[in-house]
Amino acid sequence: MTKPFPLQTILELMQTRSDEATRELARLIANEKDAKNKLDLLQGYRDEYAERFREASQNGLTQLAWRNFQQFLGRIDEAIEVQRGIVATQVRNTAAGQVQWQKQRRKLKAFDTLSVRHFAGENARELKRDQKLQDEFAARPRELTKR
Repeated sequence: MTKPFPLQTILELMQTRSDEATRELARLIANEKDAKNKLDLLQGYRDEYAERFREASQNGLTQLAWRNFQQFLGRIDEAIEVQRGIVATQVRNTAAGQVQWQKQRRKLKAFDTLSVRHFAGENARELKRDQKLQDEFAARPRELTKR
């Protein structure tokens, strides 16, 4: 009879933690992608607005319109810088999440390897027991089996 793996509870815990680390990494990657998309949108909007400013300045602008364009471009530039900081933070968070995920995967792999070795040993012992029984049966005198 095969003995259960004595560290099965820990193996299951490592699997749960690995699954959690995988979900967390997926969330971090999604957050990073979202932050980068927002940065791209802001930069695109800034480029579009700067082009409108250039076109308007070629046609002549009042001092008030010039100042409004400049102030708005300044606010967009500030928003872009803030978003760049958010992107940098998300990139660091994702990198840390990858490290955590790899750490959990290594732990899971270690316990999984122990489990595989345990069951391989149990299987080998069971095969030896079966072989021993077959050898004993084959070694019995034939007359006992004829009755």
